[in-house]
Parts: sequence; C-alpha cells; structure tokens
Amino acid sequence: MGLPGRVALSFTREATSARRAVVSALKDVKRVIPGASLIEISPDFVGLTEVAERVGVSRQNMRKLMLAYPESFPAPVHEGSAALWHLLPVLQWLENRGGYTIKQRLLEVAHIAMQVNLAKEAGYIERPLQREVQALLA
Repeated sequence: MGLPGRVALSFTREATSARRAVVSALKDVKRVIPGASLIEISPDFVGLTEVAERVGVSRQNMRKLMLAYPESFPAPVHEGSAALWHLLPVLQWLENRGGYTIKQRLLEVAHIAMQVNLAKEAGYIERPLQREVQALLA
C-alpha cells in the first residue's frame, strides 16, 4: 500500500457462498497476522468509474444515469470532490431498472463486503446513541 504498517491483501477463494469465503479469509488473516485490523473489504466503497467497469458500461453512462434519476439513484455515502457509493445499492438499482445484467456472484460479494464494513464501523457507535438514532430512523 505504500504506507508503513499497512498491507493490502487480495483473495480468490472457492466457497459455497461469498459469506463463507470472506469469513474464511478474515480468519486466515487473523491466524497469520494476529494484530491485524481490518480497514475495508472490497468491493464496497466505489466511485462511478469502478461501478461502470464492473457493469461493463462507460463512466459517462453511469454519470448520465445518476443525473437523470436523482430521486431514485442511490445516494452516495460520501459526497465531495470524489463521491463514493456502496456498490450493492447501485448494482441493485441498475438491475431493477432493467437493461443491465448483473452477475449474481458480484451481487453476493458486494452484499457481504458492505455488511462487514458496516459491522466494523458500527463498533464505534456508543450504544445509547445507537439506540436513540435507530429509534429516530424507525
């Protein structure tokens, strides 16, 4: 990764599900590098360019869709000079819209990556605040 103390790992695994593959990879890393801490599982946080590459369309096509359907296109999780989305909602939006073939395996991997990343981040939330916010969002 070019940063002291950080390493990026890439896995290709055979498993009965994306969940089993990811959990297996996490367990293996913890066994080999006990002090390791997870920063992010990919593919999850993506820009329009990465979504376009995974779906097989141009970035311009993705941008046109985002601008043409602001009321239904998934909201980014970060907006700024570079906007980021969770990959799964964008893939689901494209699939539901029709005209796009999204591989089931990609949907599964995007789903588990998002779930793991959300679970990791949820660990930082203080329980009383978590209950209060969940009540407001219900």
